[in-house]
Amino acid sequence: MAPAPNPNLPLQERVLALVQTLQFAWFAGHVTLLFTTFRYALSWIRMNYYTRMAQFCYRTSFVAAALTYGIVVYKTQRARAKTGAKAPPSALGLLSDENVQYLLLALVWLFSPQYPLALLPYCVYSVFHFATYTRANLIPTISPPKNAADGASAAAKVKTDSPLAAQIGAFVKEYYDASMAVVSGLEILLWFRVLFSAILFQRRSWILIVLYTAFLRARFSQSTHIKNSFAQLGARVDALVGAQGTPPAARQVWDVVKNASRQFVDITDVSKYIGGAGPAKKTS
Repeated sequence: MAPAPNPNLPLQERVLALVQTLQFAWFAGHVTLLFTTFRYALSWIRMNYYTRMAQFCYRTSFVAAALTYGIVVYKTQRARAKTGAKAPPSALGLLSDENVQYLLLALVWLFSPQYPLALLPYCVYSVFHFATYTRANLIPTISPPKNAADGASAAAKVKTDSPLAAQIGAFVKEYYDASMAVVSGLEILLWFRVLFSAILFQRRSWILIVLYTAFLRARFSQSTHIKNSFAQLGARVDALVGAQGTPPAARQVWDVVKNASRQFVDITDVSKYIGGAGPAKKTS
């Protein structure tokens, strides 16, 4: 995260210096996503989600999501080039970057039929990025503490002295892990929603289920939250099929599903094909 502008400058110059950064464009993308998602939610509640405004907000949300992740991917690659680090050895290596995955998925949703549930994970992420940027950059720029020599010291001092910054920090610390667990559950639920569309042979659903399954498989290898959510789901189904009165056929079907899932996870283990390189973690 770039430091806030020099607190010794006038407010207008501090704000101007802040908005001219690429990081601010990233922040603006998250703000746009939150606003358009909220506006689309109002249309969805009123069952007007195919009006021009609703469709505009829905598509704009994913444009904003693609923008934010695109900026992070660009900055990552630029930093890699400046430090002389080697580029990913293959396309699989590049695709193992979670930011690339979320960027590509945003583009997939952008050009797919509407799936309102797909907006929620991006929206949750944007809430925390909005909060973090506000605490680290906006507050030190608008109301810098006294006796701060530069942007970095102003940001550090604000985090300890500003009541609002302290509240934001407490919010992020308290709710981040729980929110990531919710996101994982939403992403799994979305897979079943897309599968249902594929069973009904809805438009582009079979292409979408393949692409989203690949995304979710990659998330499974990188996210402990996704693994925990799948483990909890498996435990609940085990309890249901293990209850008295459950038909033996249901237990057999569940055993087949579990075995097929394990084989799928093993076959699609990307680390086998990229030399065991660890995946790049998501920063956007």
